Amino acid sequence: MAQANPMIFQDSNGQSVKFFIQKDLSEDIQADLCENITSLGGRIETKVPRAGYILVQPNTPEEERLRACWTSHERPERFFVPYTYIEACKSAKKLIPQIFIENGQPIPMYIHPSIANPNARNALADRIMHSGGNPNINAQGARVILADPNTDVFQTLVKTYQGDPSKYIESFHWVKKCILNDAVAFTPVVYKNPGGRRPGEERTQFTDDDEERLCQWIADKIPYKSTGGRTGNRLYQQLCEQAGEPEYSWVTRHTWQSWRERYKKNAARLDVMITAIVEQKRPAQGEKGQYGYVRQPEEKPKRTRKKRKADQIDESFVHSGAEGLVGLSSMVPPNGQVVPSHMGMHPPSSGFQMMDAPSSQHGPHHAHYPPMMHIASTSQATPPPQSTQDVPAVPSQQRKSPTREEDEEPEWAVRVGNAPPPHWAQPIPPQEGGENSNKKQRISEGSETEEAAPADLNETNQAQAQLALAALANLHVIDSNLSEIARESRFTLEEVKEYYDKCGEMGRTRARFQEMRLFLQEKFGAE
Repeated sequence: MAQANPMIFQDSNGQSVKFFIQKDLSEDIQADLCENITSLGGRIETKVPRAGYILVQPNTPEEERLRACWTSHERPERFFVPYTYIEACKSAKKLIPQIFIENGQPIPMYIHPSIANPNARNALADRIMHSGGNPNINAQGARVILADPNTDVFQTLVKTYQGDPSKYIESFHWVKKCILNDAVAFTPVVYKNPGGRRPGEERTQFTDDDEERLCQWIADKIPYKSTGGRTGNRLYQQLCEQAGEPEYSWVTRHTWQSWRERYKKNAARLDVMITAIVEQKRPAQGEKGQYGYVRQPEEKPKRTRKKRKADQIDESFVHSGAEGLVGLSSMVPPNGQVVPSHMGMHPPSSGFQMMDAPSSQHGPHHAHYPPMMHIASTSQATPPPQSTQDVPAVPSQQRKSPTREEDEEPEWAVRVGNAPPPHWAQPIPPQEGGENSNKKQRISEGSETEEAAPADLNETNQAQAQLALAALANLHVIDSNLSEIARESRFTLEEVKEYYDKCGEMGRTRARFQEMRLFLQEKFGAE
């Protein structure tokens, strides 16, 4: 028994598929179509159905008229197929789906001449039309170009149209694959694997984010290329040392050598990005950093300055070169009187100490020593004499230390009241010549004027206090001038004082900082 044909033109619910046949087909063709359709479960319609198949003869005026009249986006289930579609479905034993349709229109295809066999070309065209496509389009208007992949022209076509997203180059086997899968899937264009790194290429490719972060790092560390250092190793080593910080986790994507090479090879392009970042962060006029950046000096230990009072001057000022205090010894009364030690003289409030040397009792080499005036801080004691020729200190000053008083008082004893003078003050026996006579005369004159010493001492103390005040006034003038220089040149007072301490000239200091300010204005300008 002959096997009955399956009812391929019926759906799962038993409903028949509707067909409309082009009226100008020959009667024999129409009779065969009617017989096959009905035998396979289909139904012939005398009018164009809303959902069904219109059987036409391709490339005829009637086909064009039917398409023009009955093609509508509102009827997506109405398909135009060649009348040979019935025989193709009968051979396939199924209703062939219309997969080569896009936006309600047949996909335009071009069969390239590289497929040279005429029978293969015709069979390929029929399969495309049976599945809803249109193979009768030229290469310019086609969406899909079908070619033989075994020819050189196929690769040429791929390279020619690889940048055109509206065209696809496919093998003629592609049509069969789509029909078997009941779906259209174009072959994507992918980059060919080069088979390893090219010379100079990084192991991990740099992304736009990598470059942006690199520029941010360089902009923070070296905002101006003119200062140099952007290609140095240390800059990128410091970058990789930040890998432990959460915000720098991206650093581990590359080595510090790779970060450095990335900048060196793309310096012209990345410098533009860095400049843009710096301009965004650049402070406005008058704000911190408007003149650019300089290397911060190493921190120096701060020196504590003692407060100066009107009646006190520290030893540092005396040794700093105050010229007015150099000749203080010349202001002592010229009579060379010795201040009696029994008067218990204390250091004056201005910080000066009077010291007198013994007279001619020490021998011919010390015939006469004028009184000496030493400038020292009241908080410091006069050092003890190292030999019999040194100038002895006033005993009242030595009593600040009980130990020194006990050790030295027997040797440097003083006369108390009308008691005889100590042994060191005993007169040396007179020698030949008139020199000793003069010494005795001077000693006698000194003893006669002991009573007038307190008055002279008061006058000396007043003169010393006036000198101290003058020195303080001079110091105030210096500080005022330094503050004025710092204010005019817009540098810190500490910088100006440091330079003045080195050179010691006020005019040179002023010229120096004015020149530095002009240089900064010419270099960076004020925006």
